[in-house]
Amino acid sequence: MTPRITPRGPVSAALLQALPQAPQHSRTAAEGIVEEVRAALSAGPDLLTDDDLQLSLYLIYGLSYGGTVDADDEWEWDPDIVVARRLLERRFEEQLRERVPVGDLPDADAEAVAAFLFSLTAEDGGPSLSRYIAKKAGDEQLREFVIQRSIYTRKEADPHSWAIPRLTGRAKAALVEVQSDEYGGGRPHRIHAEIFARTMRGLGLDDTYGAYVDDVPAITLASFTMMSMFGMNRRLRGAIAGHLAAFEMTSSIPNRFYGNGFRRLGYDEDVTEYYDEHVEADAVHEQIAGRDLAGGLAEDEPELLPDILFGAAACLYVDGLAGQHILDSWEAGRSSLRTREEVTA
Repeated sequence: MTPRITPRGPVSAALLQALPQAPQHSRTAAEGIVEEVRAALSAGPDLLTDDDLQLSLYLIYGLSYGGTVDADDEWEWDPDIVVARRLLERRFEEQLRERVPVGDLPDADAEAVAAFLFSLTAEDGGPSLSRYIAKKAGDEQLREFVIQRSIYTRKEADPHSWAIPRLTGRAKAALVEVQSDEYGGGRPHRIHAEIFARTMRGLGLDDTYGAYVDDVPAITLASFTMMSMFGMNRRLRGAIAGHLAAFEMTSSIPNRFYGNGFRRLGYDEDVTEYYDEHVEADAVHEQIAGRDLAGGLAEDEPELLPDILFGAAACLYVDGLAGQHILDSWEAGRSSLRTREEVTA
């Protein structure tokens, strides 16, 4: 059973009203969704912080992931839903490209691309959420952190897996190698999303996917919808390869800090296993993703090099904003989650 989701504005309200019904019985409602999207975009919203439009993208992508929203399966490829999705994606991508310049390009050589990405991800962007968690975060803040991360992590690997049939050769093999580990190497209990579910249960949280979607802000949804957009559009296969490379390159050390933060407050392996698993796994994944996936793709399809670097930079930018929101909230003495008033407005 999918969790109840509260609309955040006219577009998400129209979607949530229409989706439980079969499209053939909701033609007027479907057309109305497109009109609501056009009206919302005409106001010039910031897609990274617009709660209504980020929730709407989350709902639309959820039609392909499953288990996200109560919806008739026929909606996934309904023409009006596709139009609404493309309108939102186009504006979202435009804004990301405006804010994340690629700059000078390295040679389209696997080692040069990997070196560029390692240099990019090594840059210190300022205060560290992972260090705050390791040294200062209290119980309630740790629970908040897990709630924020659950939007992606309970679907871990799925957004990047859309790229598998869109790649060939060295890049495809590299992506499959990384994803096989993410999915437990054939052992269901080792699927990383399931290990994270045990972390949630160990904290007394509901591990149902999307149980806390009402509680997270637009920037948290944007981190997930961005990688979904990259993965589900063949045109953006370079961006999703770069995104995964940056994601893996910035994972191992923070996960060590996260695990230490939970241990500091007395949590056992049921809670820390997810983070401990990623310390070792992602130290290996970053090499495969940087050289064989991103670098191999650049060698095979040099025209994709700008998008590979864009995807990596976008990952750092959006995830950095999401992490900074949490850190700023905590340092100001408030919750990083949406308030009851915001949820019920």
